[in-house]
Amino acid sequence: MPAVVVALLTLAASTILANRVLPGWAYPLCGLVAAIVLVLLGRAAGCPWRDLGLRGFRRPALVGLAGAGLVALVFGIALAVPALRTVYQDGRVGDPDVGQLLWLTCGRILFGTVLIEEVAFRGVLPALFGATDDRWRWGPIVAAAALFGLWHFLPALAIGRNAAVHAAFGSTPAVVLQLLAMTAAGVAGVFMHWWRHTGRGVLASAIVHFTTNAGGLTLAVLVR
Repeated sequence: MPAVVVALLTLAASTILANRVLPGWAYPLCGLVAAIVLVLLGRAAGCPWRDLGLRGFRRPALVGLAGAGLVALVFGIALAVPALRTVYQDGRVGDPDVGQLLWLTCGRILFGTVLIEEVAFRGVLPALFGATDDRWRWGPIVAAAALFGLWHFLPALAIGRNAAVHAAFGSTPAVVLQLLAMTAAGVAGVFMHWWRHTGRGVLASAIVHFTTNAGGLTLAVLVR
């Protein structure tokens, strides 16, 4: 499947450029460009807008907001229980001010992470693998989720800087932690696709994804 090969090459180039080559300000721009390229590729391969998860607004938005509410509830519980706060103590966060936090959440996370990942792994790749909007098909979904785990190869290198991870796996070799993080991302990919499937659009999973990442970062700043 030439379209799949081109999509994978696009994603490989995107993650290398974003994580190793480009300056920080270009991170969301890289994600935006890659997402556009993937959508054009999916359309050129004959995938309908619906199967790409890019048709419709009301249902995806409502399902996504419901998921965001559940995520916010979990965050609230974790914040209220002191023993759980170490989950948000992450050495990668630093000490951002309000302006920097807005840039990180609404710039880097929204465009550099959520947009490219939802378009790629819950939209274009499943469709190229044969998934359709009206049926849950394990093969394409698991294949896209496995690639989602592999996509986290570079980001997972720093997973040990999370306080909870360090406390639980402090003596574990870094490569094992990296593999565990990638596996967890793959499992999360299946979960995120459930939101996309239920909402009939990537907007649903994108809202849940953004709430999880941006909310987690905001809490990490608050409890540091």
